[in-house]
Amino acid sequence: MKWILATLLVLVIAGGLWLDTRLSRIEAMPTQQIGNTAGTNWLLVGSDSRSGLSEEDVARLGTGGDIGSMRTDTIMLLHIPNTGQAKLVSLPRDSYVEIPGYGMDKINASFTYGGAPLLVSTVEGATGLRIDHYAEIGMGGLANVVDAVGGIQVCPAEPIEDPLAQLSITAGCQTVDGPTALGYVRTRATAMGDIDRVQRQREFFASLVNELTSPTTWANPLRMLPTLNAVTGSFTVDNGDHIWHLARVALAMRSGVQTETVPYAGFASTEVGDVVLWDEQGAEALFGAMR
Repeated sequence: MKWILATLLVLVIAGGLWLDTRLSRIEAMPTQQIGNTAGTNWLLVGSDSRSGLSEEDVARLGTGGDIGSMRTDTIMLLHIPNTGQAKLVSLPRDSYVEIPGYGMDKINASFTYGGAPLLVSTVEGATGLRIDHYAEIGMGGLANVVDAVGGIQVCPAEPIEDPLAQLSITAGCQTVDGPTALGYVRTRATAMGDIDRVQRQREFFASLVNELTSPTTWANPLRMLPTLNAVTGSFTVDNGDHIWHLARVALAMRSGVQTETVPYAGFASTEVGDVVLWDEQGAEALFGAMR
């Protein structure tokens, strides 16, 4: 029995180390960061990268061709406190904030100007929270992970038709595949546009984590192995991040998470286009409670 347990332990460790090598890594953190704040903070980013997509993938996912520069439509901050429930906060891509070295602009412009490091610096400056970990997933990776778990459940309050995102979905809870899930988190074809979209993005993320950590996934090797392979092959993380850090995200989400959008005061037309204005007092109260 001891030999069996020892063998299983070695296989688990070896498997974990192999999965860790599947993660793509970049230098996501800026050279200078703000001081430590309470708990652990993840910056979760969904980029519109088409990297690795074939022409067939582009047609299947409705992503369009190469856009030339990096952009991100999904920016979420996951705060895991030392005790208590985690909090997942959406930062709308059109949030009007200070970008170091560039002045006031939409928050997602920082990703275009300087990639992950400048986005991290911008989020730290806007929230007063130190970012400890970074994870990014592109369009193809998102769809692949959803398909690997056999689809996820979403619950739109109303039907959504968006030819640009190749999305046609009815109201009510339903299981969707990867391309449909991708269209669901990309579309802005609802009354509140980007504000509605960030709510769907949080719904998507919670539903995906629920499927990834469900017994039906882990008890079935035929599903578990392809799922782990798809997940680790789809994420880009900071050089200091590992598979066990991502596992903590899954556990925190599985235990229950509070979700909300950063408080906003309205919209405005500026020199950089239409933007979302944060409610300064509301945002400070939200982020101050996390520090």
